[in-house]
Amino acid sequence: MIDFLHTLLNPDLPFLRNALIAGLLASIAFGMVGTYVVTRRITYIAGAIAHCILGGIGIALYIKYKVGLEWVNPMGGALCAAIFAALLLGLVSQYAHEREDTLIGALWTVGMAVGLLFIAQTPGYVDPMSYLFGNILLIGTQDLWLIAGLDILIAGLCIALYKPLLAICFDETFALLRGLPARGLYLLLLVMTAITIVLLVRLVGIILVIALLTLPAAIAGHMAKKLWQMMALAILLCMGFITGGLSLSYELNLPSGPTMVLLAGAIYLLVIAGGRYIKKAKSFSRPQKRA
Repeated sequence: MIDFLHTLLNPDLPFLRNALIAGLLASIAFGMVGTYVVTRRITYIAGAIAHCILGGIGIALYIKYKVGLEWVNPMGGALCAAIFAALLLGLVSQYAHEREDTLIGALWTVGMAVGLLFIAQTPGYVDPMSYLFGNILLIGTQDLWLIAGLDILIAGLCIALYKPLLAICFDETFALLRGLPARGLYLLLLVMTAITIVLLVRLVGIILVIALLTLPAAIAGHMAKKLWQMMALAILLCMGFITGGLSLSYELNLPSGPTMVLLAGAIYLLVIAGGRYIKKAKSFSRPQKRA
């Protein structure tokens, strides 16, 4: 931990400091949107969106290096693919009455396949591992501004539409009866999820993205009674997992993304086990009624 703090304060080694700032900034969006994802139970939809991102990254890399358009950014391709997948999932499930699980499976696999094919055809063959598993230590100053901008957008939408989104997460029928545009709000929630996933991919990669998006919110759900409390606690937990994961990975020379996820998973299991133990202890401590 001491070496980690020394590195953060060293002006000649900005990579770890940038990684920590990026993680803390992005935790705001992760905690807010992750709370809605867990409450609305759309984790698998978020997983499909995440895996479609590789398709957008592959196409963008192909256009940049094969076609020669230098201004094309892989993360721009990821954002376009994520929003397209979110809207397609929402529109097809609501208007075409298709089974969501079938569409999720199709997008999940097709997105990965498209990405790998385009990456394989890219000159010099770009290694997809950095996108699949991420590397928070490669985040630069420009990435920090991008994360901060998207973070402000997500936080602003979550605050402005707190009550309408709360309504569709718990009772969509009630929201419709109250005259709320439930379908439009659901599509907006999916787009917000897509944007947040693109942020998170820069930190932990496509494979591990769902864990860090949902685990802090799932843990917060065991402790909070109101949705805004769950959001606030999820943000703090996400910040703690990112900070703790970075510190452990630096001290033990481990990959930072998997370390963050394992830390979050371990705390999640402890919370579940502790909750069940407390419930059993309370049931045994209650006085038994005599017949």
